[in-house]
Amino acid sequence: MEIESKLHLVDWIILSVTLIFIVAYGTYVTRKNSNVTDYIKGGSDSKWWTIGLSVMATQASAITFLSTPGQAFHSGMGFVQFYFGLPIAMVIICVVFIPIYHKLKVYTAYEFLEGRFDLKTRSLAAILFLIQRGLAAGITIFAPAIILSAVLGWDLMTLNIIIGFLVIIYTVSGGTKAVNVTQKQQMIIIFIGMLIAFFMIMSQLPENITFKNALEIAGASNKMEVLDFSFDLSNRYTVWTGILGGTFLMLSYFGTDQSQVQRYLSGKSVRESQLGLIFNGLLKVPMQFFILLIGVMVFVFYQFNPSPLNFNPGANLEVQKSKYVDEYKALEQEHINIENSKKVLFLDGFQVDEKQQIQELNERDLAIKAKSKVIIDKLDEENLLEKIESNDKDYVFIHFILNNLPRGLIGLLLAVILSAAMSSTASELNALASTTAIDLYKRNVKEEKSEEHFVKASKWFTLAWGIIAISVACVANLVDNLIQLVNIIGSIFYGNVLGIFLLAFFVKYVRGNAVFIAALITQVIIIAVYFLDWLPYLWLNLLGCALVMGIAIILQTFIPTKDKFEDLDTIGTN
Repeated sequence: MEIESKLHLVDWIILSVTLIFIVAYGTYVTRKNSNVTDYIKGGSDSKWWTIGLSVMATQASAITFLSTPGQAFHSGMGFVQFYFGLPIAMVIICVVFIPIYHKLKVYTAYEFLEGRFDLKTRSLAAILFLIQRGLAAGITIFAPAIILSAVLGWDLMTLNIIIGFLVIIYTVSGGTKAVNVTQKQQMIIIFIGMLIAFFMIMSQLPENITFKNALEIAGASNKMEVLDFSFDLSNRYTVWTGILGGTFLMLSYFGTDQSQVQRYLSGKSVRESQLGLIFNGLLKVPMQFFILLIGVMVFVFYQFNPSPLNFNPGANLEVQKSKYVDEYKALEQEHINIENSKKVLFLDGFQVDEKQQIQELNERDLAIKAKSKVIIDKLDEENLLEKIESNDKDYVFIHFILNNLPRGLIGLLLAVILSAAMSSTASELNALASTTAIDLYKRNVKEEKSEEHFVKASKWFTLAWGIIAISVACVANLVDNLIQLVNIIGSIFYGNVLGIFLLAFFVKYVRGNAVFIAALITQVIIIAVYFLDWLPYLWLNLLGCALVMGIAIILQTFIPTKDKFEDLDTIGTN
């Protein structure tokens, strides 16, 4: 059966109604925004639960619900360590960042930097944000486009354009308030959908396999190893990378990234903004744990049910048409034999004396899958017209949805994925436009312009960034894992920007010239370290932050200054 035929009328109805409602609702309730405060700061009247859900929805893109279960399916629960620094970062931002931002009544985080340092430092931080967030926005459009391409058989470029413009409609119309009000509905849809997915997975396991048995089966294949206390720098996810690197990444993201700062700048008060972030800090780690657990349960499900050698349907289709088809079919048969052997072992649950045998079977299966990827990579090299991707992590969860859920629920889960894509993309476009309008355009326009002029400018910038994001999506290719790619892009830029802000907050004698030069040097070093593969990407946040601070402090000793550190009451007035 073709994948697209799995969508029934009821799935189309649920999917279409959900998406149309979000776009129409967001456009309607925010149609009267006429000034910059309403359009960029959402009227500064958001309650803490709106802020909390909006912050979560901004971070929880479609990539979260596509890649995270696939990450757990292949590598287990260890990825949750990535989020260990988030609660720490939330507390620091609530104590340090939020009171200053609200006191200065800034529209963007980068306004603060001009009063503290100078215009060029403000502009540099804004440009670094625009580069990394513009790339990330393209990826958040690209991720669901891949899925719908597999589901519907539509052209990827066409889907990128459709999804991008769907988001642009209400984001251009309503600005920050449109993003905030739609994200509440999107998060409700997401929570309901993921809970249903979990219970549907459990209901389709054999009757004698309880949740406890399922955890034991996952544990036998090392999928339940949550904590890794090793100091191995080649290991991306450990407790230490999560707490140290993760804290700096989350501080950078939530404290200096306008897509997040704009969510809590819309708060009615400092307290509402703080409560919103604390709410996010308390709920985010359990939510990610649960999404990873869904991926692990999908792994358990496939211990009792047939799974493809590679979950990427496009890659399988190309192999079937190639000269490697016989070789690939032989690997598929070996894979089926191993699956049958594991199924016999697991029918009575997990027995301790079977662990070594299970792990040997897993190792054989991994070797077979590696051979299959070599075949797909050969095809990719021979096919110059389009990318044929051997990585299948991002297809695992959608394969389960399409092949094992009843009609109606498929539409709901697709609505979850697209709701997440729309919420995250809308926040990014909104923040990109706000930063461009306030930090670059408004700051450099010499003549007086009306509020209405800057609202219109913000709308045009939103449209422009939407088109740029769609363009990035159209040229994007899958890498090892989409969720990792987004975090890698952030890690290359975030540490540097965070260091600039920490210098602004705490190192009073360092001035603009030293910071500006240090930031340029740091960015070059971080890019070099990443491409030379000297450190896992999470450590780039800590390294970037330490480098820009250290270099700026050293440079300041050689750069004379007559200025004194300005009182915070005077900062942000430019």
